[in-house]
Amino acid sequence: MLVGHFGVGKSSLVRRFVQNTFSDNYIVTIGVHILKKEIRIDALDMTLIIWDIEGKDDIKKVRPSYLLGTSGFIYVIDPTRIHTYEHFNDEINFIKTNYPNAKVISVSNKTDLINLEEFQESLLQKQINIDYFASAKTGNEVEQLFHNIGMKMI
Repeated sequence: MLVGHFGVGKSSLVRRFVQNTFSDNYIVTIGVHILKKEIRIDALDMTLIIWDIEGKDDIKKVRPSYLLGTSGFIYVIDPTRIHTYEHFNDEINFIKTNYPNAKVISVSNKTDLINLEEFQESLLQKQINIDYFASAKTGNEVEQLFHNIGMKMI
């Protein structure tokens, strides 16, 4: 399950991972878009069923029926828009508290648009821990983040 504010690039990350494509045309996700991809992790074949849900500015506003039964969350932020991560720690804590059996990783998408070192320093000062610094546009770290969540769910 990919969660985060609207426009952070959740759909672009999924498209890059599943179809290895990227488009600059922004299309708003309404409701949920479900895709799947078969991957191999440590000699184990796995099918990831990926839910790309509409962006919300507060995780508590996401329809609970979308989140029930989720095995893993990928929380996505946009480093060019601070409001997409200003409540990051609260939102991650909400997920971990309400879905304690689900694995959680975080990703900063659109890192091709920023000075990564400066952004990482800014996050450190705010005590925000991001697992991956990816770009759906370039493909940087996209495969790794999906494989990582897959491994955590095994």
